[in-house]
Amino acid sequence: MTLAGTLEAAEAAAPVESLDVVARMLKEHLGAASVSFLITDFTGSSVVRLGAAGSVETGEPAQRIPLRGTVYDDVIRTQRPSVEDGGGGALVQVVAPVTNRGDAIGLLELFLTTAPSDQVMQEIGETAHALAYIVIANRSFTDVYQWGRRTIPLSLAAEIQHRLLPASLACEAAQFAVAGALEPADHVGGDTFDYVIDRDTVQLSVTDAMGHDVEAALLATLLVGALRRARRAGADLAEQACQADQAMHEHAGRGYVTGQLLRISLIDGTSEFINAGHPWPLRMRNGQVQELTPKVDMPFGFHAPHTYRVQSLDLQPGDRLVMLTDGMLERNAGRLDLADLIVRTRALHPREAARNLIAAIVDANDGHLQDDATVMCLDWHGVDHSERDAATGADLTDASQPWGTGRPAPGR
Repeated sequence: MTLAGTLEAAEAAAPVESLDVVARMLKEHLGAASVSFLITDFTGSSVVRLGAAGSVETGEPAQRIPLRGTVYDDVIRTQRPSVEDGGGGALVQVVAPVTNRGDAIGLLELFLTTAPSDQVMQEIGETAHALAYIVIANRSFTDVYQWGRRTIPLSLAAEIQHRLLPASLACEAAQFAVAGALEPADHVGGDTFDYVIDRDTVQLSVTDAMGHDVEAALLATLLVGALRRARRAGADLAEQACQADQAMHEHAGRGYVTGQLLRISLIDGTSEFINAGHPWPLRMRNGQVQELTPKVDMPFGFHAPHTYRVQSLDLQPGDRLVMLTDGMLERNAGRLDLADLIVRTRALHPREAARNLIAAIVDANDGHLQDDATVMCLDWHGVDHSERDAATGADLTDASQPWGTGRPAPGR
């Protein structure tokens, strides 16, 4: 199997069958007993067996496989493949990460009759990387990938809310890594997060619409749409805030949205920041967490005279910045020491750190949130990093490391 051949076969198939075609090719090529693709669900706490060298019935709700304590969890967390030989003639299980630029899309799982050689692991790793691009290319044509990510039914408000999020919840570049996580309340509260990478900047936002359910989701839609429109028209940060505020005044009635906008230059590392009535961000530097307290302006759409001040945040290479909504701070969340949790998760990728922070809030509230909880986690590497290591082979076949030891793979 070649990478070009894999992509060609996937493109020749219908979008809903592309994963199945690749799974069948890999099964025949390696003589595997079974091959399947597992996609991560919206929460990041479970996977669903979606593409297989056979068939998957999508007429029923997706069958959730909880991650906690499983080999799947280890592979997603460490981004290193796992090989488990049951011995005594049992099949050998191989699980490889399917990831693109830090976004953990899912897993490739194979059961082989013999332990794989380094060459076979190389092929599995390349196929897993190709699968990430196949999912990204085909998910806009079919609902099957959305089906696989929904292990619980979504309300109308939650459906609207999820469509506002970026297509990939995590991203790595040479200068930074960023990831977001959102846990809706029992009655959706209108939280959103967004990011975009331009030629010379990266821009992030976290917003929280007033109210609950569809009303809040519609306010969030208006605000996010106004911000994206202004940003894509080339407006600077202050103008983006002003246009978003104006859109709220014109179309949102008495509704308003709090939020933070952050833009960082990828050329010199300078930052611009606007806080529209939102909780302050937290910065971890050298193992110490500090609340950053720039001036706070009025929420977007607030009916009182106001302007938006563009300020700067002090970011240095090695810093981790955590932007959040007030759902991370209210009610039973107050029992948690967020600063301590941020320190304890400092060795994790922003993707895993964000999920851990959200999971802690959900656990503290016994699984029932009164308000949405949202986190964006940014690791700033600095502008001296000009090229991201995107190797897909060497990190999967490093003979000096046993499989699944937990050493993070380069570029993951």
